[in-house]
Parts: sequence; C-alpha cells; structure tokens
Amino acid sequence: MAENMQNIQIPKEMFEFVNHGERIADKKFEDKPIGYFKDAWIRFRKNKASVVAAIVIIIIVLFAFLMPAFNTKYDSRFMDAFYAKKAPRHTALRQFGIMDGGVERTFAEKGLIKAIAIGIGAEDVDGTGTITLEQGMASEYQPMLHIGEGVEKKRGKNIDVTYPGRIDAYLEEGFLYLSIEQSEYQKIVDWEEQNGKKVLYPLVEDNEYNMDAADANNWYKAKKNQPVYINENGKAKEINYAPGMVLEDNYKRNEDGTPKYFEMTGGGTMETAQFKVRVLYYTYYQYKNGFEPNYILGTDSQGYDMALRLAGGIKLSLLVAVFVSIINFLIGALYGAVEGFYGGTTDIVMQRISEILSGMPFIVVATLFQIHLSNRIGPIPSLLFAFVLTGWIGTSGRVRTQFYRFKNQEYVMAARTLGARDRRLIWKHIFPNSLGTIITSSALVIPGVIFQESMLSYLGIVKLGSAGSTSLGTLLSDASSIWTNYPHLMICPALIISLLMISFNLFGNGLRDAFNPSLRGVEE
Repeated sequence: MAENMQNIQIPKEMFEFVNHGERIADKKFEDKPIGYFKDAWIRFRKNKASVVAAIVIIIIVLFAFLMPAFNTKYDSRFMDAFYAKKAPRHTALRQFGIMDGGVERTFAEKGLIKAIAIGIGAEDVDGTGTITLEQGMASEYQPMLHIGEGVEKKRGKNIDVTYPGRIDAYLEEGFLYLSIEQSEYQKIVDWEEQNGKKVLYPLVEDNEYNMDAADANNWYKAKKNQPVYINENGKAKEINYAPGMVLEDNYKRNEDGTPKYFEMTGGGTMETAQFKVRVLYYTYYQYKNGFEPNYILGTDSQGYDMALRLAGGIKLSLLVAVFVSIINFLIGALYGAVEGFYGGTTDIVMQRISEILSGMPFIVVATLFQIHLSNRIGPIPSLLFAFVLTGWIGTSGRVRTQFYRFKNQEYVMAARTLGARDRRLIWKHIFPNSLGTIITSSALVIPGVIFQESMLSYLGIVKLGSAGSTSLGTLLSDASSIWTNYPHLMICPALIISLLMISFNLFGNGLRDAFNPSLRGVEE
C-alpha cells in the first residue's frame, strides 16, 4: 500500500502559485513598501474590539474637554445648594418625558395635597385663594408629573389612601423665605414686570393653621399634625384630594385685606431695612442666574452640575494617568534597556534596587506622600510622586526581558561586527522589536492609574475635591452613603470608570498586536 502511494503522481495543473498575504498577477509580486507605522495602523484597524475601544475613549475625552465649552452659562464652580442631589432635567426635553427631573414616590393623601398645593399657590399670583385643583395642575410650576390611582389600606378602623406618583424634584422645592435688602426687593419687582414671571408671593400667618412656620409651602389652612382642614361657615372641615378641590389660604393681610408681600426685619428706614419675603424658588433661580435649571446629568450631593463635575473628574484622572504613563515609560524603558543589554553585575545591582522599591506597598507610599508633601506642593504633585516612585518597575522588567531575548540575535551580532556602537544597538536594533510590549504596558498603565487614583480618592486618602475640580473617586465617595436614594450620583462616575478600564485594556491589546514586528505582512 505504501509503495502504491509513493508512485502516485499529482498533475501540476492542480497546484496554484500562492504567496501568503500578497496578491499575485502573472506570477509577479505586486509589492509596495509599507512603513512600520502604516503597517501597524493596518493591523490595528482589523482588530474590531480595539477600534471600538478607541472610539469609546475618544468620545469620553471629547466629553471631558468639550462639555465645559458648550456650557457657556456657568462653569464647574457654579453651585446651588437648594438643587443638590437632583435628577437629570432639561426644559426642552421635559415635554417629551425625557430628563424631566422626576423621581418616583408613593404619597399619602396629605403629602400629595401639599405637593399639588405648590402649583396651586404658584398660580395664585394675587393672593385671592380661589385657584382650583384643575388650574393648579395645569400650572407650569406644578411639580406633580403623574398621579396614579389611589390604593386603599385598612389601618384599624381607618382607611388610608396612598397614591403612586412622579414628581419634579426641582419644582418640589416650591416656596422659600428669604431675607433681602430693600434695593434687592425693588430689583425683583422690576424683573417681574420685564419678564412677566412671578417671584414674590404673599407671606403666611404663623397661627394654629400653619403646620410649620418655617416651611413656606404651608400657605393653606391646616391643623398641626392633622389632616388638611378648611373653614366652612366658621367650622373646620377635612379636605380630600378630589376634582374641584380649593384650598383656603392662610396669607398675612393688611388692614384693607390685601396680601402682605414683605415684612421689615430691622435696619431702620424703609430704604435701609432688611425685608422678609416669600419667593417661588424656581423663578427666583431664573431671576438670580438668568436661566432655568437645566442639568443633563442632574446635580451632585452639593449642588454642582453633575455633567461638568464628571467632565472635570475625567479630565483630571486622564491627565494624571497619561502623565504618569509617559514618565514611567521613559524611566522604565531607559532603566530596563541598560539592565537587559549589559547584564552581569550591572543587571544584578539594578535589579536589587528595583526589588527593594517594588516591595514598598503603593497605598502606604501614597498615604505618606499625602501626609508629608501635600501641604507643601499640593495633593496632585504628591500623588504623581507616589505613582512614579514605583510605577516604572513593571515597564523596566518587560524591557529587560525583551533585551535579553533579542540582544544575541544574528542581526544584532551582525550590526556589532560592522562596528555599531552600544547606543545604536540598543535604540536602533533591539528597542524597536520591544516596542509592541512596551507600548502595551504603557497603555495598560493608564487604567491602572485611574483605578488607583479613584480608590485613593474614594477612601479619602487623597482629597481632590474642591469648588473648581474633582475626581471620579471623589464623586463615588460623595455618593456612597446616599446612592440608594439618588442612584445617578453613583451610576455616572462608576460607568465612566468601567468604560475607561475596559476600553484601555482592549486598546492596549490592539496596540500590542499592531506594533509586534513578527506580525508584519501577515494577513489575518
């Protein structure tokens, strides 16, 4: 059988002349020289995961640097404490049910009436107390976005009714008491006339019908710690949420019956006195800032624009990570090249130094630098020192390994025979072959630095939060105790960190394959 197999001849017509990776025409190679970086770019494009990762990184970087440029009304220092921890909101998208600033809640009947009363009171610009439920629900300042069907629950002999609903957290602030100067009061009056919006509303009596005198939203008559009441023929009557509901006001009035819009709280004359006023905060915000509250990612725990704070955190984390990566690349490449090329005693001494430094826990180093250096040079420079002190060791180890691998290759020996100096052998002949591994390690340093910086900020070891800047870890730390009630505070920075970690790892893998000289000219 074996002898028969040896005698079989295959016709030459069944063979096809092929050169792997190249197109053949008329048995002549159509070959054009391709540069090293062009070849790397061609191979990088074929790695779809790395391309997608690069696009994600570019989008995040563009968001970080362009978001402040698009927001021309205020910068990252702008803060409003009354609008802290609010959900995403944008006036133009609100009408479509997107970014409406709404949060889901379950309301008892008394709480529902109080929320609805904000819209009713906002429509009562003259203090007449005759605004109906339907008029209040149609108000642009009505915080209730949706009210579901009531659910009855029996509690002893009583039956409680609860209503599922959705409320605009910005309009929910409703009315506030402020102390302002007389000149400021006049400016508000002038602004009202020019813009056709009401800011100042009647003051409320502090009597038995005011459940909480410090809460400016209690403008209607109600018994303290009791269901809502209204006077009807001199008698108190419980009010239930129902069509046609009208709340009786509890406004302070002058002798002629007109509502009082201010009270002097000291300061002497009318021109110098401080005025106590009651304002609808949503319109007061517009008077004070010149625009409506629009926060596409909501606000953080202090009242800063979450989008701007997130952009600042990304920018800070990326700049620190890239800067650290470049420094570690330069130090590690130089240190590892000398180790691997010369070997012997030089390698032994330099390797022992690396081992001593690598034995120092990073978190301990970072903590000590923050304690002893941050007060002198600032938290960011001291953090950079901590990263650079030991961060280059991994890169130097990879470069050292690559130099041991390539320094005895034939092409290196040939170059040495032709008189090439050590510097040329290192940077011209050996280092380019190590470039793929080095670039990959440097790219992977970036997500590592971002993660470590976020961890240190989250633990409070490094304090990077200020009025002008913050970090992703600081945003996570601020949200850690309240994220169950305000999930967007945790979701936004956590999502960005996750995307950066995954994308940079995939991007680094693509760079490794692209810059690997052994893969040049190979079609995948």
